[in-house]
Amino acid sequence: MALAPIFTHSRCLDHRAGLHHPEAPARLRAVLDRVQAVDPGALREAAPASLEAIRRVHPDAYLDRLAAVAAAGGGKLDPDTAMNAWSWEAALGATGAALAALDSALDGVPAFAAIRPPGHHALLEASMGFCLLGNAVIAAREAQARGRDRVLIVDWDVHHGNGTQALVERDPTIRFVSMHQWPHWPFSGAADERGVGNVFNVPMRAALAPEEYVEALWHAVGAATADFQPDLIVVSAGFDSMAGDLLGGFTLEPEHYVAWVDRLRTRFPAVPLVALMEGGYVPARLADGVVAVAAALR
Repeated sequence: MALAPIFTHSRCLDHRAGLHHPEAPARLRAVLDRVQAVDPGALREAAPASLEAIRRVHPDAYLDRLAAVAAAGGGKLDPDTAMNAWSWEAALGATGAALAALDSALDGVPAFAAIRPPGHHALLEASMGFCLLGNAVIAAREAQARGRDRVLIVDWDVHHGNGTQALVERDPTIRFVSMHQWPHWPFSGAADERGVGNVFNVPMRAALAPEEYVEALWHAVGAATADFQPDLIVVSAGFDSMAGDLLGGFTLEPEHYVAWVDRLRTRFPAVPLVALMEGGYVPARLADGVVAVAAALR
């Protein structure tokens, strides 16, 4: 099976948030091992992100704080998020892989970033929900700096992408679509949270038929792009929306993510597309989802 380029960084395996923490290195290890078995030539090692790119989203004081915690050997940042000595380098590597995948997409080759820590809960000046840096928004801002003015971010993680929403909800040049379980942590993402008309939240109950999730997200993408032609599509690809995940109650299977990718590529055939790994807490299932999406991006 041929896969789209999959960018990662070796330090992403060294970040640890604590004993028995669900966001563990085994998640990424399972993905990389599966890719090695399926199409080892797809794996690419990225360079760490530059601070210049990250500063388009996060202020220096926050970045300095993260670096200092790592330099001190790590520590707890919030009830769900912690760092060890390698976490800052892992975050830079994860964002670097996201930007390398963006480079590939802008060059005409859709790509995937297999990364941790994830990013879609990260706020302007605070970590949250296992996330340190807002990778999807950093990629969007980098693309805009290169002349891709209008960006569509589609988040199919089972948790609301509250960090992404907070970072873009006052900017009409970015449209944000998030389908997520409701009620569920982080207890945000109501349908009436519209930003400046650029936010399209799709709160959904657990345990519905997977086709209901597929059509609901696609309807929201249609609404978000009815009067908005994107120059780039960034997917926050969370696979905790898959059936059986430890932290969610959705019922999706790999073929449903493939259906979304196929629809996006058919509707926007000339628009660069990049997907960034977010949640997914059953490692083997996460690997199933990543490989399916990477094959669909090929």
